[in-house]
Amino acid sequence: MDLKKWNIFSLLENDFNLEVKLACVFGNQGNEALLVMKNDDVYALGVNLSGCLGLGTNNGTLHPQKVQALCKKGVIGFAYGSGPHVICYTSLGEVYAWGHNAYCELANGTTTQSSNPMKVEVCLSTKVVVEVACGSHHSVVLTNEGEVYAWGQNKSGQIGSGMNTNQGSPRRVNSSIGGKFIIGIACGQTSTIAVTNNGEVYGWGYNGNGQLGNGNNVNQLNPCRVMALSNIVIVKVVCGCSHTLALSDEGKVYAWGANSFGQLACLNRTNFFSPEQILEDIGRIVDIAASHYCNISAAMSQNSKVYMWGQCRGQIVLQPILTPYNSLHEVFACYSTPSITYKPLTVAWDHGTKVYDSIKSSFDDQSTSDLIIRVEGKDIYVHKALLKIRCQHFRSMFQYNWQEDSRNVLEIEQFSYTVYRAFLRYLYTDQVDLPPEQALELLDLANAYCEDTLKRLCERVMRQGIDVENAALLYYNAITFHAKELEEFCFRFSLNHMTAVVQSKGFASLDETTVKNFIFKAAKAGAFKT
Repeated sequence: MDLKKWNIFSLLENDFNLEVKLACVFGNQGNEALLVMKNDDVYALGVNLSGCLGLGTNNGTLHPQKVQALCKKGVIGFAYGSGPHVICYTSLGEVYAWGHNAYCELANGTTTQSSNPMKVEVCLSTKVVVEVACGSHHSVVLTNEGEVYAWGQNKSGQIGSGMNTNQGSPRRVNSSIGGKFIIGIACGQTSTIAVTNNGEVYGWGYNGNGQLGNGNNVNQLNPCRVMALSNIVIVKVVCGCSHTLALSDEGKVYAWGANSFGQLACLNRTNFFSPEQILEDIGRIVDIAASHYCNISAAMSQNSKVYMWGQCRGQIVLQPILTPYNSLHEVFACYSTPSITYKPLTVAWDHGTKVYDSIKSSFDDQSTSDLIIRVEGKDIYVHKALLKIRCQHFRSMFQYNWQEDSRNVLEIEQFSYTVYRAFLRYLYTDQVDLPPEQALELLDLANAYCEDTLKRLCERVMRQGIDVENAALLYYNAITFHAKELEEFCFRFSLNHMTAVVQSKGFASLDETTVKNFIFKAAKAGAFKT
């Protein structure tokens, strides 16, 4: 993705851009940025309010300068508040904080701002942090043990400590979620949301707009479960300024909180105090995005279409509109006010673009092809050399000077035209373009041809397309094709939707052995406990 979609990067040299691997844009005008380079150095540029660039000074800069305290530390993620203050975490699970500190955001025992990143060690020295989030003036981290720690401003209970006094050092959030394994965290301006490994959602803090989803507008000093989602398995939550979005394992989106700018995709612009499903006309959703800095919402559908709604460049958009973008990041770069990154952007530069595009465009090109593969009477034009390079199956086939017939045609009978064409296209593009139900046959092909990477891609397509009707069939095929990760994923999904799955036609079609093994495994997992 082009970094120059964010104005703050407009002066960066192309050679410098090519070395960036992670970018974070923040600030009340999108005027501060942090960059992690491929060599593990960290750079900063921008206005530098409250020393939030970590440069050891409050002076701003138009050109990137090294953040010495973070170089070679293995920084892999950032979160930011509106003071602004910044926290980051490293590959070792360490946390650093700097910037605004009037509300104890930096967890250093003072209220003095710091222009130098300092390691947060109190209560976290033996913990491995795997995710970070910030509200306007509070900070939250998630450990690899599923624990949540929080600190900073707490006037509305956003720290989850049971009190409303500011917290100067990390404190574990124990009430209600103390025995739960948390897999995701998100922060609104003055609220916090968490999701557990079994799909439960909890919220705490400010609730004046119903952003906690508990049916009222009363602030919560301790985590409170969103009971309206109790029969739904949530896998991801994100927070806007004062609204919340949640994504279920079935690709459904639920929204609640403030709606004055249309951020809940509801035409009457009334607040939701409990979750309501939205985007039903779009189909399965695979990702969602929001930021406490703004009132814009975005989502990506299963077919990689990107939608946005809410406050878009100052305009109120009440219904999701299809954008021309390929990523959720572009929505925030081009339409958010301010123009920020809703989460750190992982930059993947393709240095071989010209070669890739040439190979991609040569697929099914009759003018350059030296081999025709015929499936179900339809021809696909390919290149023998590329097939040999990309696939062991073809390499073995051609190794003894295999001679085609005079028409240079290879007949394929084991697979359908659509699936085999998708397989050949994958060899040219590294992409799988099939719906989940056809990905099953492609998985069969990948298994027969010993294409492990293709098997993983097929599994991903099927994971994104799983529902209660096809879960049992996907589970059976995962067993058949020895796809262990997919098998476990399908089992967990079925466990979370047990009643609907066992009543589906797919489950009824399973053989007796598979059904018995499934029931035994479900029993061990506690599905039938009373």
